[in-house]
Formats: sequence, structure tokens, C-alpha cells
Amino acid sequence: MAFLSLKDARARSAARSADAARLKGELRLGLGLGEDDVLAVNEIACGEPGCADRETIVLVMRVGEPTRVLKIARGLEAVVADDIARLGAEEDAMRREGAAPPGASAPIV
Repeated sequence: MAFLSLKDARARSAARSADAARLKGELRLGLGLGEDDVLAVNEIACGEPGCADRETIVLVMRVGEPTRVLKIARGLEAVVADDIARLGAEEDAMRREGAAPPGASAPIV
């Protein structure tokens, strides 16, 4: 059993927060979000067969539009520019179709 100090836990938490903040900034630009649009970025464990151990979930909440759920099959720290470009194209296609993707919620008001 490994010993985990509070200092180590805080350092890991700070690093994850920094990764999330960096990624949010890059996604905000890559998705062309406006000032009033909201973006949530979280990393989750994925237990589905064929899924990466961790995946990044992006919620895009544009004013007056349904919330869209986008996924990146890797952890926060491993997301690259190609992933962001793919999400941008994916979300653009969803917006052109005028429909929310499966599993998306109604607009948040």
C-alpha cells in the first residue's frame, strides 16, 4: 500500500485544474464560443469495452441552443490540437443539422 500525502494530493489536483483550464481555453477558441456561451470540461473513467481508461467529456452550452456532449478518448493532459479540431468539426456538423446529438439535454436556461 502506497502512502499518499496531502501535499501530493494537492499537487495532483492543481495539475489537473491547470490541464482543465488550458484545455477550456483552447476549446473555447477552437469551437468559436462567444462570451455568453459556457463550456464544461471533465475527465471520467470509462468502463465500457474498447474505451480508453479515461476520457474527456466536453459540454458545449451555447446560448439558445441545446447542450451538446462531445467526447475525447483520452485524459485531459493528453488532448492534442487534432482532437480539438475534430471536436470543432463535429460540433459544426451538429449545429448545421439543427439537432442535438444522442444523449444531449435540452437547452439550459
